[in-house]
Amino acid sequence: MGFSDVIKSCDRLFLDFIPKSTCILFSRLQNNVRVPRYPASNLKVAAMALISLTFIPACSSDNKQKPISNSKLELNTPFDKESLPQNVADHTKTAVDPWLVDVTQQSGIDFTYKIHIETAGPLIAAVGSGIAIFDADGDSDLDIYLAQASDTLPKGTPSKAGMNRFFEQVAPMKFIDSTEGSGLADEGFTMGVASGDYNNDGLPDIYVCNNGQDHLYKNLGGGQFTNVTIEAGIDIQGTSVSAGWLDYDLDGDLDLYVTQYVEYDITTQCTDAAGRKEFCGPKAFPPSKDVLLKNTGDGKFIDVSTESGINKIAAASLGIVFLDQNADGLMDIYVANDAYANNLYVNQGDGKFVDLAPILGAALNMNGQKEAGMGVIAADFDNDSFLDLFVTHLVMESNTFYKNLGPNIGFNDTTGQSGLATSSMPFTGFGVSAMDLELDGDLDLFIANGKVTRGDSIFKCNTPPPLTEYSEPNHIYLNDGSGKFKIDNNPLCEFSKDVRTSRSIVHADLDRDGDLDLIVSNVQEPTQIFRNDAPRSGQWLVVDLLGIKGGPVTEGATVMAQDGEELMTRTFTTCKGYASAFPAEVHFGAVNPGNNIEVVWPGGIRENFNIEKWNQRVQLTYGEGEKK
Repeated sequence: MGFSDVIKSCDRLFLDFIPKSTCILFSRLQNNVRVPRYPASNLKVAAMALISLTFIPACSSDNKQKPISNSKLELNTPFDKESLPQNVADHTKTAVDPWLVDVTQQSGIDFTYKIHIETAGPLIAAVGSGIAIFDADGDSDLDIYLAQASDTLPKGTPSKAGMNRFFEQVAPMKFIDSTEGSGLADEGFTMGVASGDYNNDGLPDIYVCNNGQDHLYKNLGGGQFTNVTIEAGIDIQGTSVSAGWLDYDLDGDLDLYVTQYVEYDITTQCTDAAGRKEFCGPKAFPPSKDVLLKNTGDGKFIDVSTESGINKIAAASLGIVFLDQNADGLMDIYVANDAYANNLYVNQGDGKFVDLAPILGAALNMNGQKEAGMGVIAADFDNDSFLDLFVTHLVMESNTFYKNLGPNIGFNDTTGQSGLATSSMPFTGFGVSAMDLELDGDLDLFIANGKVTRGDSIFKCNTPPPLTEYSEPNHIYLNDGSGKFKIDNNPLCEFSKDVRTSRSIVHADLDRDGDLDLIVSNVQEPTQIFRNDAPRSGQWLVVDLLGIKGGPVTEGATVMAQDGEELMTRTFTTCKGYASAFPAEVHFGAVNPGNNIEVVWPGGIRENFNIEKWNQRVQLTYGEGEKK
């Protein structure tokens, strides 16, 4: 790292509160040990430790000053069985109590993403473990599908030890392993998963991203699936990490976008300066090109990557999210790339896309640098009706917040001003979730951290080898309502006091009590479920959308609700975060909720719906609202 690069990095830090002179002093202590992944970005561990000690993450805070309501909420739960006593949320907790409680042990989820290696090295072993949360069996509660790595690394053939696992929910926060007989026991080396109803039968289907052959599973109903990859005409090999469903051509069915990482070669080995095996970085391999599959409407797909223009660029793609950046009713595609410039493919309406990320300010950070993009969220963090972008990154790059300035204007990197730069610099972020933790009308941030390069750490952990040196605590950032964030600082936090190598994070109202819970995947350690016990500042509303035959799909619709004078904007999509699928529903919290809900369906059709009250789940059907 040259001194000019240091100054640029310090300029960014200075936007938070670390003095630039201190930052430069840290940089002069730069570590001379060569790490294969971005050696120019590695500063002395002591510098990171000093910053880290200031920002030990936690789980609750009194940063927000909105009033807390303990009013009894009216629940609309689909469950027939009683909740276990230990699963009942306590929303009378104060700011000094943990707001997120680990209920993994009593949940019935017993799963560890195992990478089957004894030493660091294989790149794909460091970036997997996706999650899908969806109603698989049509009983209105949410089930969980967890990606698993096979034992094909570094050699061998797949075995049942490497099967993906499917857990059905049978009571609030209570799951059983229903993998056997479900048809979802994929034995590939799975990186990520995506859910969506590709055949418009009302049942969510599953797409599995593998290192090797990807698979599409058709939902037969009742928690039963069948592999239809071949008959669907899908033949995607390579290293797929994330996938997402969208109707890019507005023909009423869901198409599929798949990110491809690198042209992985298992014989390529990387070491650090001491000669120890280390996980390679993406630049050790040629980058891959992403894939766009068009749904032909008869259960089949055709590859339109070339004619659409999305495969003109080869990059190490990881995270993906969809948004209508220019408000023209067409879904655009934002891709977070690892060590390459990010892409914002703007839909031209004729089946073609053009990458406008460099023009719109979303390709690089504020210093004009490429970063190691992992997870990505498109969400309205400051309630101005425009979807901002937030991307997680490698150690010493900081995560990046791109503020949306408006349709066709572009984005501005305001990471420092938003309070998100300094605290993330010492960590490597992967998964990301944006949700309203305490129902106060704004979106908070949750980051799953875990290193990919060996190094000294101030954090003690129980992670087994070979990842003992790679574990980090996770982060919670609380939003003050204006898009400014403060890291949570309760030392009792169960979400971030455990130091693990985390990857994916997904939010969902698992117990159907009106607030959002979290599930986090870890490498070599158990997947965790955290129940939301945060004090409630307001009320809640969950919106489900229903399309009709011949009408627009629900995926990609915009849903807006009022909190006093604030307009809250959410996107109805399962595709966000990192290598994972979120539930097909929109969640709102509000202190002063309004009764009008506006939906902008794909294609730009607007409808208003009036709801009588909050603290309930509502289903809004296309065509039944008041046209605008």
